Order: sequence, then structure tokens, then C-alpha cells
Amino acid sequence: MAKIKINGKELEVDPNKNLLEASISAGFDVPYFCWHPKLGSIGSCRQCAVVKYRDENDKVGRVVMSCMEPASEGSIISTEAPQAKEFRANVIEALMTNHPHDCPVCDEGGECHLQDMTVMSGHTNRRFEFEKRTHNNQYLGPFINHEMNRCIQCYRCVRYYRDYAGGDDLNVFSSRNRVYFGRASEGVLESEFSGNLVEVCPTGVFTDKTLKKHHTRKWDLTTAPSICVHCSVGCNTIAGERYGTVRRIYSRYNEQVNGYFLCDRGRFGYEFVNSDQRITKYIIPGSTEGVSKSAAFDFISKSIKGKKVIGVGSPRASLETNFALKQFVGSENFSVGLSKRDYQLAKLAVDTLINGSVKSPSLKDVEKSESVFVLGEDVTQTAPMLALAIRQAIKNLVKPKADKAGIPQWNDAPVREIIQSAHGPLHIAAPVATRLDDVATTTYFSAPENIARLGYAVAHFINTKLVLPSGLTDEVKTLAEKIANDLLSSDKPLIVSGVHCKSSEVIKAASDVATALKSAGKSVSLSYTFEESNSVGVTMLDGKPLEELFDEAKSSKAGVLVIVENDLYRRLGKEKIDAYLSQFEQIIVLDHNETETTAKATVVLPVGTFSEADGTFINQEGRAQRFYQVFVPETDTPESWRRIAELGNATEKPFIENSFFDFTSSVANSLPQFKGIANIAPPPDFKVLGQKVARESIRYSGRTAMKANINIHELKPVNDIDSALSFTMEGYHGEAPSALTTSYWSPGWNSAQAINKYQIEVGGALHGGDPGLRLIEPTVDKESYFQTIPEAFKISAKGLTTVPVYRIFGSEELSTKSPAIIERSGNAFIGLHPADAKRAELKNDDKLEISIGGQLATVNVIIMNELAEGLAGVSAGYKGVNPEMSEVTFKK
Repeated sequence: MAKIKINGKELEVDPNKNLLEASISAGFDVPYFCWHPKLGSIGSCRQCAVVKYRDENDKVGRVVMSCMEPASEGSIISTEAPQAKEFRANVIEALMTNHPHDCPVCDEGGECHLQDMTVMSGHTNRRFEFEKRTHNNQYLGPFINHEMNRCIQCYRCVRYYRDYAGGDDLNVFSSRNRVYFGRASEGVLESEFSGNLVEVCPTGVFTDKTLKKHHTRKWDLTTAPSICVHCSVGCNTIAGERYGTVRRIYSRYNEQVNGYFLCDRGRFGYEFVNSDQRITKYIIPGSTEGVSKSAAFDFISKSIKGKKVIGVGSPRASLETNFALKQFVGSENFSVGLSKRDYQLAKLAVDTLINGSVKSPSLKDVEKSESVFVLGEDVTQTAPMLALAIRQAIKNLVKPKADKAGIPQWNDAPVREIIQSAHGPLHIAAPVATRLDDVATTTYFSAPENIARLGYAVAHFINTKLVLPSGLTDEVKTLAEKIANDLLSSDKPLIVSGVHCKSSEVIKAASDVATALKSAGKSVSLSYTFEESNSVGVTMLDGKPLEELFDEAKSSKAGVLVIVENDLYRRLGKEKIDAYLSQFEQIIVLDHNETETTAKATVVLPVGTFSEADGTFINQEGRAQRFYQVFVPETDTPESWRRIAELGNATEKPFIENSFFDFTSSVANSLPQFKGIANIAPPPDFKVLGQKVARESIRYSGRTAMKANINIHELKPVNDIDSALSFTMEGYHGEAPSALTTSYWSPGWNSAQAINKYQIEVGGALHGGDPGLRLIEPTVDKESYFQTIPEAFKISAKGLTTVPVYRIFGSEELSTKSPAIIERSGNAFIGLHPADAKRAELKNDDKLEISIGGQLATVNVIIMNELAEGLAGVSAGYKGVNPEMSEVTFKK
């Protein structure tokens, strides 16, 4: 540690940091624009000026940019010296000469970093009276609104977009004193992480276009900590509501998971909550317009009595909801809501992590990796934030070049100049081209069987005691040996695989590679991706696959089926599900949006989405994380676990649990694999200074007027019995425990940059630790290998063999109900090798009717040069496409 002085206060700081980081971490307010904890320093904005002194005797000092000065031993600086304050005020005044006077109507108003820094710098009066420079704005797609006139040329946007996220269609263009940040020509931003520009930009140049359509000021939002529901990564979010609709999703910092950022699906896929397909009425036979709650439960009580009831849970429902359903129907009558194939894949991956010797990494761990081998996954499409972390990981082996040149890692420009385009090893083996191929060292495109064989070959070259698959070509052997050597050359290799290519052998091969590296003394990590937000949780809960449950129900003559938050037509083919459902007298469905399954139900009970519910998800790392109800809906849409408890009470199967904390405690106490989840957040009776933590800001407005149609007097607020949060502005507004962070705010810091005040040190862990609890840790030291090597892929004589192809926009169920996501999703498609397309006389964009397992779907043709001959890449999760993905036949 280095001893320095800031404003006369002696501190011990990390000498590898710069003075700006040291100052902010120590609690001093220093204005800045161009610097960001994840982007480093370039010194372009000149706003973080401080006075640095040679020694104790120097009374004059000199003005320096604190982001460009190392926090070296003996440094003495002042953030409050008159010349520093004057310098910063002058810089702000210069920036404001061309900035519009539109704060009252700017989308960023009230949470604008420029506003905060202007006030902090003391600039209060504009003297510039001449014509301002203006720019034309661009259309950048359905996610981002562009207002270039607000730009202050900090360069954050292009540094994030190009250098950090790997995009190449946003750039800076300039001539003389005119600097423009945008595309060469207007069009949709191509990066899957473009939405982070909303938070990275310190002004209102890039703003949330979905929020703009129903704009609400930050201080008028009711907000709560939440978890993204659109994949298995489990990114931490803050959801904001006004007038009964969710208005936006913002990132919630968690150093171990998503850090500062989100993917675009997670940020903009929320509007299924506000969809016109929301279920808000109780439906029973003979009443399509809805009945009262009492009528619905009277009907259920009579129709269930004396009949066997079975239940289907869901990987997109909370742990508490699945547990409640399992309690209601009994363990022997509970399905996890997955097909046999998908359940076996998920269980194989989960069991491998639980019973293996290799750690499942957090995204923070991924970023620290040095070499990466991806088997069977297009990670950007299936677990986007994992892909973003991989982009950072492959820089680690080349960063020491800067160290050797004496350049600190925070000094971004010279570090990038030295590194150029060099990066560490990233090897990708997948059925189709991936969005990480641009930074891949090698790529291998083939059928899942061949990908597994490559994986086993890599394991052999790491540990020659393992079997080398027979029949490999010299080219594949050479590739496998190179991958093995690259992985062995680093101390922290990372193996990535998952369930998405539907191959158990690929999952096993990935485990064998990781285990071989572990036996070689490497600090290796193994990351599996899963399909949905609680796939790991429901798999750990244990249950039966759909086919097994339905076959047993047929033999036992079960009469009532309860389905919770699950569209079964996304699990198995239409013909199978139709046959399964036809055997039940009553089908009771609990869901929040209309689906093909709700259309088949005899009884439909409305339930809440993530924004109207409390619950726990377990992400792909094995981390249990809590999400909280954002607002009380005006419709009767309670949490699914609460609705199941109502079912129990109505059918003489009462639950002992009465609240969310009761259910969570029951899960933790009755199932040892979930021990401790009740303690991942403060209990409902937790208070700070005698108050619950407020969901609304102290400036929240209009709450009496909003309910004036009901009563001219202010209504009594609802008491939240399930959490330590209040549904009003009354409550604690300071820094709360990290699991209860409803927004980021600190005096003088109204923007997202206030996160600095919640961290132990800038860019580090949150005070009190990051939210969540890891439930999966490696427990076995001994080597354990699968070595079940499959035969090489052979072209079928019956038809093309399908492999699922995932799209970040279009494959996931809930986000495809959001208008902005729909605009990016495109049509269902089939990808063909050029030779297969030529034989069928097909070309790009042809319309085609395909048949998978007898289920027909109309798709567009895409010629995929990387796809192996004999395979057909079929759009996974798109409407009408059989999810079973067997062989496919087609006709024009």
C-alpha cells in the first residue's frame, strides 16, 4: 500500500490505482466525465483536475488530471485548492457553450451526471451568448434514442462500445471542432450490449427509447431490486414502475455477476409485464369473460374433490413457486416442467457441478480467466453477459506487455496502443458461426457429436491417460493439440458449455477437459449455460420430466392437472401435448400472459410477473438471488406461490406458510441443497433507524392525485409483509444492505455514477458484500471422467438432422412480447449448408414449409457456410417450430 495525502488527510491506498480512483474510494467528491471504472483513464475531459504538491513545503503546487496520475507513495493533492476549482469550473463552462438549455425536457434530467458535475464544479451562470453548434440525430434502432446536441465529447460511448463490448458500427467522426458520435450511416446498432450506452453516457445523448414512449422522471418511479428473467446468468436489475406499468430496467451493480452492465434483452425485454396479453381475469368453463375469485375457487374446490391432482412446475418460476406446487400435489406427482431430454441435460450439468472437482465461476471469475474453450454454445445468444465477460478475459494474457513497459493498467490509451488487437487464446467449437468468432483464435464448426469428440481429444492431449477418440482426421488432432497446449499455457483456463446444442456428450466432454486441467494443477473453471432464469433451481428441486409424469398420470387416471407459469407447447411437439392434455378432466393454469397452454385450460388463474412478486432464482453459477415485488398491481395478480397456497386452502390442503419468508424458510429447512437461502437478504422485520427501506424517492410526486378517481383523500399505503421494503416514499433513503438497494443516490450524485458511494472501493465489492449465496461449490478432489465417446456424425438418409440455433432476440419466451424486441427478432428460419441448399434448389430468404416430427412451420432460408453438410440449423424458440428438434424435411 502507498501512503498519500488528500486534503490533508493521510490515507493508505493501492499504488496500482490512480489518484481519481483513490480520492473517490476515500469518499472525496471529484468531478469527472471520461473516466469509468471499467474503461480506465484517457484524460480527455480535463474535469478531474486537482492540485498536486511536490512535498510538504510546496504551497503552490500544480494542476494535474487526477485520473492520469498514479497514487504513488508520498503523493500530496488537494481537491479543494482554489486553482483546481477554478480550472474545473472553466472546463464546465467551455463544455456548456454548445450544450442545449433543455434540462427540463431532457430524458436524462434528474439523473444526469453532467448536471451533478456542473453543480459540483460551481458553474452556475452561462456567459456564452453566441450561436450553438448543432448536429443531426440518427435513427439507431428500437432501443436507443440519439440526441447528439447534448454531447460533451467525453468519448465514453465509443470506448465502451468498441473497446469493451467489441462493437464496430458506432464510431467518432470529426473535423475541426466538430465531433460526432454515431454510425457512418443511420441504422440499428448491431451490438447486443448497446443499451449500456444509456448508463455509460454522462449526458442525454443516448437514452432509453422504450422509456421515452412512456417517460417518467427518475424520482417518480417506484423501484425495487430484481433479477433478470431472460436467461440463466441472473443479472441484477432495478425495475421501475409508474401508474401500474413497468417503465424501465436499469442495471443493479453486483461485482460477482453483471457488474455495471446488462445485455439488451435484459434491459429492453421487460414489456411483457405491460402486454395486452396479460391475464387479469378468472376463467372457468362456460365463462370466457371472467368470473369472480370466489366463483372460480368454488368451481375448483368442487372439481378437484376426490380426484388425483398432478402438477407441472417451471424453470421460469421462482424456487418458492415450484416448492409450493410440489407441496400441493406431492413429490410423486410433480414435474419440473421440462421434457425428458431437456431435464436430463440440465440435471447432468447441475450434477456435474455439484459432484465434480471444478468450480463454477461467477462472471467476475470469468473476467479473470486467461484462456477459454467454448464447446457447443453461441454464448452471445444464450448467455449474453457471459460472452461480454469472455471478451474481457481474453485480454488478460496480453496485459503484462503494458506492465513491462511501465504503463499502469488504468492508463487506457497507451495500454491499448501496446496491445493492439492481440488477445489470449479463445477456441470455439459450435454447430454454427457465433458472435464471438471475431476474437476467436480458432473455430471449429460441426455436429454436436463431432464437437464432443474434439473435446475428448483435447482432454487426451492434456492428460494422455485418457482415451483419444478413434477415426479423427489429422486436422482435428492438430487442432485438439493446439487447444490443449493453449489451455495448459495459462494458469486460469475457462471451459464453457451448456444445454443449448442438446447434447449430453458435449456436456460430458467439457467436464472431462476441465477435470484434466484440474489434474494438471490449473486453476480451471467450468461454466455451463442453461435455458431459463431458474433452470438450475428447479433442477436442484428434483421432480419428473413431462413425459414420465403424463405417462404415470394416464395409468393412475389422474383427473386434474395444475400447470404453473409454463407453456408446454415450448417443451414438446404440439401433437404430443394435445394428446397429453386430452386425458384430464380439468386443466388449471396459473400464468401471467396468454399462451397456447392457457388456451387449452379449463380454469385460468391470473398471477403476477417478476415485478409483482417476491422470489428466489438460482443462476447458472449456482448463486441464489432474491428479487422483490416492485409495486402492488390494481388487478388481482398475486405471486404464484401465494396463489398455490390459496388453492391449498380452497381444497382442504392448507399450507402452514403464510408469507414469502415462511415459504423461503420452508425450502431452506426441508431441503439441504438450499440451506441458507432464507438469509440471502434481510428478513421482513428488518429496519434501518426504525424504518423500512423506501421503494420511492423523497421527491416522488402525485401520489394523491394518482388515486383521486378512487378517493380525494390519500389512501392508506399497502404494508409489505413479505420484505423489508415499503411501498411508499416513507422509509429509509440512505444506503441499505446491498440486497435491498432500490436505487443509487448520494448527496450531489443523482446519476448511476452514485454507485461509487455504495462500493468499498471504486469498481469493487459493495458495502456488506455482493448479494446472493453460492449453493454449488466443488466438493470432490479426485479425478472423475466420463469418457463416453460418441460415434462421428453421419449424414442421415431420411432427412437433415436439426440443431437448434438461438437468437438473443426471438428465442426467449417472455422478451418476445416486448415491441422493441419483436422489431429485432425477425422470422423463424432454417439454416442450410450451401450444398444442401443447392440440392434442394433453395437460396437465401426463400420461404419454406418444414416438418419436424410431423409439426409444420413456415420459415425463411438462410445459407450458413459454416454449418456442416447434413445439418439443418433451425431457429429455437420461434413460434410454430417443434421444440423437440429431430430430423427435418421440407418443401418449397
